[in-house]
Amino acid sequence: MPEAKAPANPPFQVIGLLCKKNSETALETLTQIARVLIEHGYQVLADSSGPDAEFPPQVKRAGLAEIGEQAELAIVIGGDGKMLGAARKLSLHNIAVIGVNRGNLGFLTDLAPDEASEKLLAVLTGNYNIEQRFLLDAKIELNGEILHRANAMNEVVLHSDQVAHMLEFEVDVDGQFVFSQRSDGLIIATPTGSTAYSLSAGGPILYPGLNAITLVPMFPHTLSSRPIVVGGDSVIQVRVAPDDQPLHISCDGHVKLPVPTGAKISITRQKQALRLIHPTDYNYFHVLRNKLNWGSRLF
Repeated sequence: MPEAKAPANPPFQVIGLLCKKNSETALETLTQIARVLIEHGYQVLADSSGPDAEFPPQVKRAGLAEIGEQAELAIVIGGDGKMLGAARKLSLHNIAVIGVNRGNLGFLTDLAPDEASEKLLAVLTGNYNIEQRFLLDAKIELNGEILHRANAMNEVVLHSDQVAHMLEFEVDVDGQFVFSQRSDGLIIATPTGSTAYSLSAGGPILYPGLNAITLVPMFPHTLSSRPIVVGGDSVIQVRVAPDDQPLHISCDGHVKLPVPTGAKISITRQKQALRLIHPTDYNYFHVLRNKLNWGSRLF
């Protein structure tokens, strides 16, 4: 009899559960997964800010920071928006993250609900692949003082509060002047975010393993303007000309920070990466074909 193949990775024992609110289907998946985990002897911490659920008595409620510090794996149930919010905070802790899709697209939450329990049990015993996804660290500085700071999994976007309001700004990369531009704004995106807002603005799709950042102008006032891809370790600085309208940067569309007149925006790669977990049969190009309705094989 052939020997059983050992798991490729260490197993998990302490599991965190995060779930989107106001979704009956997500709540149903949450309670089902919690029961399965308890039945198989795992220690479970449920996000205290999540939806009310009828958990087995062994499930403990915990804050997101506590889950990040104590759990070895966080299971995020929801759409990409829920995963983005969790990733920005959990990336600061040494914790792995996997997603169960109860949203729309599901680029980051790749487990289907009907097979989630089965695939999760395989993952928990060590049968999984690890993918490092980097985030962006955005700072707004004025006169050498950091006014605001936030991180982003997908993108940082410079924009006005007004629709179709032209901004004038200039961009430096690693201390070298790149361009000045008049446009509705600028999208600075990670490879993860290259299939999100950046893609809708005409940006390129970047393979997740690339150490690269893409700069995508929003409705530029010149036909010669094109997206540009720079190294992931670059220091990107944006200076905005004085404007009579409120300007902001948005991180993943969730965190909105004001940009006062004369301020400088600095964007770098965050030191801590997100440890994204996938089942062993995960295939990034299969995800792209399904989500973007690309053609299937001809031969």
